[in-house]
Amino acid sequence: MPRGKKYTAALKFIEPNKLYSVEEAIALLEKTNFVKFDPTVEIHFHLGINATRADQMVRMGMTLPHGTGKTVKIAAFSDA
Repeated sequence: MPRGKKYTAALKFIEPNKLYSVEEAIALLEKTNFVKFDPTVEIHFHLGINATRADQMVRMGMTLPHGTGKTVKIAAFSDA
């Protein structure tokens, strides 16, 4: 299935096997954004935890940036 012109133009900026830093990824998002609305961005983190252990469970949910009008507070506990 052929891709659109904007999609193929955005692919020219991306190196397939490169791991980008957060600053580089944000700059890349701004370069490859060809839509007239605010796009959705999905971020994946490798936490290196054992999810079967109760003391290493991570549960979270939040709406960003203006979903409820409430201030979002985040707490993180770590041994490392």
